Amino acid sequence: MGEVADRSGIHFRMLNRRKGPAVRGPRAQMDRDVYKSNMRRLLLGNDDVDHRDDDDDDNRALRGMMNLDIMEASADDLLLDEGVGIETLAPLADPSEDSSRRDGGGGEGNRGEVARLERSKSLSSASANASNRRARIRGVVAIDSNTKERIEIESSTVVLTTGTFLRGVLMIGRERYSGGRHLRDSESVEPPSVGLALTLERFGFPLGRLKTGTPARLDGRTIDWSACLVQPSEKPAVPFSHVRQSRGEEPPLACAGRLIDCYQTATNEETHRMVMEYSHLLPEYDGMDGKGNGPRYCPSIYKKVERFAERKSHNSFLEPEGLNTHIVYPNGMSGPYPEEIQQKIFRSMKGLEKVEIVRPGYDVEYDFVNPQVLTHTLETKSIAGLYLAGQICGTTGYEEAAAQGIIAGANAGRAAGAAHRGEKAPVPFVLGRDEAYIGVLIDDLVTRGTLEPYRMFTSRAEYRISLRADNADLRLTRKGAEHGLVTDLERLAALDMRRTLIEDNVERLRNFKLFVTDWGSRGGNDLMGGVAAHRPGRESHKKSAEEVLGMPNVSLKMVEDIMADVLNESPGKSNDLGSTMIPTPSSVYDTVEASVKYKSYVVRQEKDIESWRKAQGARIPPNIIYDHARMPTFSKEEIEKLDRFRPTTFAEASQISGLTPQSLVYLYHHVMKLNKETRREKREENAPV
Repeated sequence: MGEVADRSGIHFRMLNRRKGPAVRGPRAQMDRDVYKSNMRRLLLGNDDVDHRDDDDDDNRALRGMMNLDIMEASADDLLLDEGVGIETLAPLADPSEDSSRRDGGGGEGNRGEVARLERSKSLSSASANASNRRARIRGVVAIDSNTKERIEIESSTVVLTTGTFLRGVLMIGRERYSGGRHLRDSESVEPPSVGLALTLERFGFPLGRLKTGTPARLDGRTIDWSACLVQPSEKPAVPFSHVRQSRGEEPPLACAGRLIDCYQTATNEETHRMVMEYSHLLPEYDGMDGKGNGPRYCPSIYKKVERFAERKSHNSFLEPEGLNTHIVYPNGMSGPYPEEIQQKIFRSMKGLEKVEIVRPGYDVEYDFVNPQVLTHTLETKSIAGLYLAGQICGTTGYEEAAAQGIIAGANAGRAAGAAHRGEKAPVPFVLGRDEAYIGVLIDDLVTRGTLEPYRMFTSRAEYRISLRADNADLRLTRKGAEHGLVTDLERLAALDMRRTLIEDNVERLRNFKLFVTDWGSRGGNDLMGGVAAHRPGRESHKKSAEEVLGMPNVSLKMVEDIMADVLNESPGKSNDLGSTMIPTPSSVYDTVEASVKYKSYVVRQEKDIESWRKAQGARIPPNIIYDHARMPTFSKEEIEKLDRFRPTTFAEASQISGLTPQSLVYLYHHVMKLNKETRREKREENAPV
């Protein structure tokens, strides 16, 4: 996906660039037609390519996937062999066996042991799950879209990624009609999947209703772009593919100078007046007493205005859908009002006074399965060989769906392949909370479940300082190779090269030392506290470049500039730099800087998590008051859920979906402080007068 994204990207930005590396994330916008074409070529190959030249990168990318057949049809039902206590093709290890498995990326010492213990608690044993199984998957029943012919496709494993199709209902205003989504560039709709929902219901899967929405598509020729704030693509564009990064290449369309600008506009008080005035025309949903159970963090414009009544405007980003189309996507403006009302709302916004709607926005409500019925491999506990991934598991957003697809697809594919070859069951491919955001996402879903569309945030992860976009390949590529998921030799070579570059550059920073006064005089007030660096006694104290980089407001470039100056002044005395000072390459710059800067924070993070784990059995006072005045660091969602569920212990609090690990630590400290104050007050009351 990273390579196809690079080939199709028309706008690239690094989000949160002004913040620390732990919360930065690459974002790219694809040309939809180019992406579709490139992905199809990757999967099916290109008949015009000479496949004999294995060394050519483009040919290698265009040969297609071996042994892959793609069929376009409607998945109508499942083929099942029913029975009690059926074995799965990919059993999870018994908790007692877990300590004999590899560390799993948990790190050295206590952290690795904690990761193993947590994994052994969270992974259900094979024998426990077997008692819940009532069937084994045998295949899928499909209906040919053209001939309506019933087709049976036999398979020992199946992954269901139903998106919004499971008994989907589309809505514009008060109009309701069956469908999973509208076809692109067409008034037609794709039919919902009803048979699958009925089968899941028959097997006792806990089903609920969620909703999501998509905004109208606008005619870019009717937008006054000069009235909007331009959002240019970053230059140079940072690619997603680590192989491309290691080569020092930009994405192809960036190299060709074909990147586009996006634009920003905003709602205003008149927009908000209309949003509320016409709210009686919004759909009535099945879920939540007609209100609909929609995403909290990607809400409709109505929900934004209702929830944040004090706000006078909300931003909307106008994103052209491609290089050869005039259709524009107004990000942040979903709202299934009748089409004429949508037109009025858009025309109240700056730059959109004369805008025309190409297709109105709509909502879709659909069934989802409570993900607590899944194991950490995303296999269902009641039907062996059946895996679920995406919005059917209660998540929202493309990224969450893709993350689950990787895990479900890897486990289903490996299990089916081993069974076909007559081999013993493969070791499940499971990522821990300490290894990846995917691990956090899946662990949250299968252990806590979700009451609303789940969105992945950095704040949900205990180890978020270590789980950065810049080191994703270092954390996961080798693990992928161990499980047979990464076989590209160039990719593995690029990983080894990056790892070596990072280690060499950190070692260089560690070995280069200057007197504190020298750092201060060369770096000015930004380094070593400026004047403080010249206090008596500091002239004999040395600090390494690594230690200096760990200080606030110091960048890797600042440190390396000083190192280069020292070398240029004394070429014969290189101070362990070598004969020349080569700046850290851009492909590893962020990782080198982050690994040094976050070193002390990682230690503190470990202590916080350890103190929290020891406190899980502690009780929470029943009279505790949950509000922002007393708990300013808590989000509105966390305050709301704590007040609703009122957990009596920290173990109960940890099971509340949406409550982040950091907030649990904060709650622990808050309760400890309250307990201390209560004890002091009692002592004062009992003290003799």
